Amino acid sequence: MSNNSPHHLHYLRHALSLAQQSPPKPTNFRVGCVIVSYPASDGDSSPLTTSQTVPGTVLETGYTLELEGNTHAEQNALSKLQASQGSANVQDWSLVLPQSSNVTLYTTLEPCGLRLSGNLPCVDRIIATRRGLHGEQDSGAGIRKVIFGAREPGTFVADSKSLQKLDQAGVSWEFVPGLEEDILKVAMEGHVTQASAQGHGQDQTEKPENATTGAKNQGQMETNVDDISEEERKRQAALPRNPKKRMMEVDVPP
Repeated sequence: MSNNSPHHLHYLRHALSLAQQSPPKPTNFRVGCVIVSYPASDGDSSPLTTSQTVPGTVLETGYTLELEGNTHAEQNALSKLQASQGSANVQDWSLVLPQSSNVTLYTTLEPCGLRLSGNLPCVDRIIATRRGLHGEQDSGAGIRKVIFGAREPGTFVADSKSLQKLDQAGVSWEFVPGLEEDILKVAMEGHVTQASAQGHGQDQTEKPENATTGAKNQGQMETNVDDISEEERKRQAALPRNPKKRMMEVDVPP
């Protein structure tokens, strides 16, 4: 956590409020994203002023399923940023996010490194902003840093490789603690948790047999007199009894 983390938490809270606008679904994480420019600074060296003004300028925001299709938060923020430049397919991000903009992307969850749908992962979209018009890997433009408040749960993809991809592409990243519990709660709303699934399954299963029901299932007759109906009890009481048997029932003195 950096010395200036209060403004990082400010933007992560903003991203979290965006995530809460995403419709809960069992097939998605609810994620929010904020793209911020820190002109003439490195994103970490701009201390809060005495008036507590938060540094940076918000360039664009996004959240899961904000735009049509199975869209992710970072994807939507970048798409909206492209659209603001009058193009849906920016080839040279230096025109949109020049080096002087010093751009940091805030996202509640670490960017996805793999999408089961086959769509381009968000981490690859972020890395693509670093490429220049001629495909050079690091033009100095684009997103220079990614800050997130929680690791991606292994619900859909186990052992995400997104951070390794960022390292390989020269994009710095930072995990800022403090909101992880809230972020994961919002992200996983609409999911069937393991505990609730187990509880539901238990309700649907048969109860363990006791000795009585076990005997019944094996074709044995139940002999507990408490189970005899009142009509049956009266019928048995009216039957003639064997005198010899009555004599045998007399209490024997000790």
